[in-house]
Amino acid sequence: MEIFRRYIIYFSAFFLILFFSSCNNNYPGFTRSKTGIYYALHKIGESTVKARYGDYIITDISYQTMKDSVFFKGRRKFKLEAPLSQKSVNECFTMLSQGDSASFIIPAYDFFTNTLGKTMPSFIQSNENMKISANIVEIQSEEEYVSEKEAFLKWIDDFSEYEKEILRQFLKGSRISVKPTSSGLYYIKLVAGNGKKVKIGDTLVIDYEGRFLNGKFFDSTVKRYEPFQFVYGQEWQVIKGLEEGVGMMEEGEKALLIVPSDLAFGQEGSSTGVIPPYTSLIYELELKKIK
Repeated sequence: MEIFRRYIIYFSAFFLILFFSSCNNNYPGFTRSKTGIYYALHKIGESTVKARYGDYIITDISYQTMKDSVFFKGRRKFKLEAPLSQKSVNECFTMLSQGDSASFIIPAYDFFTNTLGKTMPSFIQSNENMKISANIVEIQSEEEYVSEKEAFLKWIDDFSEYEKEILRQFLKGSRISVKPTSSGLYYIKLVAGNGKKVKIGDTLVIDYEGRFLNGKFFDSTVKRYEPFQFVYGQEWQVIKGLEEGVGMMEEGEKALLIVPSDLAFGQEGSSTGVIPPYTSLIYELELKKIK
């Protein structure tokens, strides 16, 4: 009877807490942290060790308005720095362990100005909140990251010159005579656009197919029937070569980009392992819409 009575007391207290917290919560399904971040945990991974400031994080992440309009979605690897203020996106990651998946609601102004160091885009007001959804793929301590990087760099020491020779042979064999831009990007217009130019802060909707110099595809929004959209000029959106190439295009235009690795995934390759180190890439792009 004593055990039964304790269970009754426990569940009664639990439901009272749940009731009162839901009454004071503007976001059903979300719980409010001590610092004011609203969060909803979707999946719990096997690890119990949470991310700490100074760790390196690999995460599948999306940024949305409160009306669920996605303005960025992709995989990112970065060092988790201590935030400049409360309710920061960096604080959100310290609430998660490897394998966890969650959504967070944070102030949009802090995210754009303090985290990204950018001005507010036109599609969201400075007094509004935004939603971030993240799945933690991997957490590395700084020591693990540095050790792995040093071993990796020793292995790929000679790849840089090898890449340049492979790219030179490809351009010659494909009879591509266009001159690269000052950064080294090769831009070839395939279909003219309607004259509308890209501006900083625009939300761009693009279709692309990415392949290696040997013709093998590594990604395609066309085959997924899922155009990619991002805010032009914001950090952590796309690789440098795509940012530069899209900035030269008009709405409706199709173009071919040949992107050396220093404008793509560099000496480390992609965090997913799909793109090897020192690998030049080809992107066939269509700028479908400028919003």
